[in-house]
Amino acid sequence: MPDPNGFLRYERQLPKRRPVPVRIRDFREVYPPAGEELIRDQATRCMDCGIPFCHEGCPLGNRIPDWNDLVRTGAWEAAAESLHATNNFPEFTGRLCPAPCEAACVLGIADDPVTIKQVEVEIANHAFDLGYVRPQPAPAATGKKVAVVGSGPAGLAAAQQLARAGHAVTVYERDDRIGGLLRYGIPDFKIEKDVVDARLAQMAAEGVVFETGVEVGVDVTADDLRERFDAVLLAAGALAGRDTPETPGRGLNGVHLAMEHLVPANRVVAGLQETTPVDAAGKHVVIIGGGDTGADSLGVAHRQGAAGVIQLDQYPLPPSIRAAEQHPWPTWPVILRNYPAHEEGGERVFGVAVQEFVDDGSGNVKAVRVADVTVERVDGVRTVTVAEGSERDLPADLVLLAIGFDGTEKQPLLDQFGIDRNRRGVLDADHTWQTSAPGVFVAGDMHRGASLIVWAIAEGRSAAAAIHEYLGAAGELPAPVRSSAQPIGV
Repeated sequence: MPDPNGFLRYERQLPKRRPVPVRIRDFREVYPPAGEELIRDQATRCMDCGIPFCHEGCPLGNRIPDWNDLVRTGAWEAAAESLHATNNFPEFTGRLCPAPCEAACVLGIADDPVTIKQVEVEIANHAFDLGYVRPQPAPAATGKKVAVVGSGPAGLAAAQQLARAGHAVTVYERDDRIGGLLRYGIPDFKIEKDVVDARLAQMAAEGVVFETGVEVGVDVTADDLRERFDAVLLAAGALAGRDTPETPGRGLNGVHLAMEHLVPANRVVAGLQETTPVDAAGKHVVIIGGGDTGADSLGVAHRQGAAGVIQLDQYPLPPSIRAAEQHPWPTWPVILRNYPAHEEGGERVFGVAVQEFVDDGSGNVKAVRVADVTVERVDGVRTVTVAEGSERDLPADLVLLAIGFDGTEKQPLLDQFGIDRNRRGVLDADHTWQTSAPGVFVAGDMHRGASLIVWAIAEGRSAAAAIHEYLGAAGELPAPVRSSAQPIGV
């Protein structure tokens, strides 16, 4: 039973980040390992609430109060077992998830919420360090084969669940290494790649086969998959970057989608190439977009030695605390979110929109022309009003567009299966997680659109359960969400 007085004895506290002057000289993770005493104190803050709404905030159904109390008492192995019961990759989510569970924490109604995410990652770290993470191969094979297209969190979660159920699983990845955005989209200062490799080693020992450098639909066709496998899961993400082709000057040299900056930067850090074609070194950088991808680009620009960075956001400066009228507990609040990259430098400008990318006369960008704007949404219709006379130029040698994603990419495989993208650019699924093509399932961002890592894992686990049933295998696998599920408040 949790300590009902723990939140009265301890204040919310996170481990100190590595000093800015030190960490911007490398790409190692921002947070060093936390001390065990700190984590046990923070876990003790988990109150004995009657209805733990953190369960509602997390689509995985994590047993948060259970493993918090196990950490409080020092039962790390039991805590790891409880954590892994609902989450295949807590070392990923503990580093990368924005923690909707904390927004739904009951303690957060009148106090600072429990540091759920930090406790989670420390349980996962302990589990690896102390040898609690071991392969769990299936006791017997079912004789069924499943192909998983895409090796991000959704595909990997489904693959692990299906392999442990006895199915022969092959994961196809078009890049040269497994991991999807975990590998090449997210910088190492948020998750170092040996963390990913450690989990992949466990999965390989459980029988999952990884095929890299294979573009399904080109190197392997839909007919090939139909012939070789009993079911197919599409989990190739939503990587079609949102662009602004109508903005004057978009075609200038130096204007790039953010992923054109992040992917080669990750490859340089991994030692796979010596230089990157999109380097911020010595440049005045303007990042358009205020979300996770923009913050990732900001942190990379700092480490590459940018002369200066400005990050633009079309929306007004949000409040620092929850505005209960618009975003009541336990929904996800719109508040100012300061990422570690923001304390490393740069300037943030809110309530502006780009009017033009300015040419230096030789086809290169030299500035971004912006204007103050007001954004309104009435009956679902979004309007942007420009303030007259507010235009000004911001110097820019490099512009990075981090304004979201427009769904999954157009690809031959979809045509070969006869599957159409919907109006949001992603794939529809029925209640069994099947697409319009029989025996072809979908999960993660390819189904939901760009979303949180916890939703990707939850959908991967649920699609795996549906595939297991479709194959006629004995027993059931856990399915934490329905294909139609939405976050609280949506």
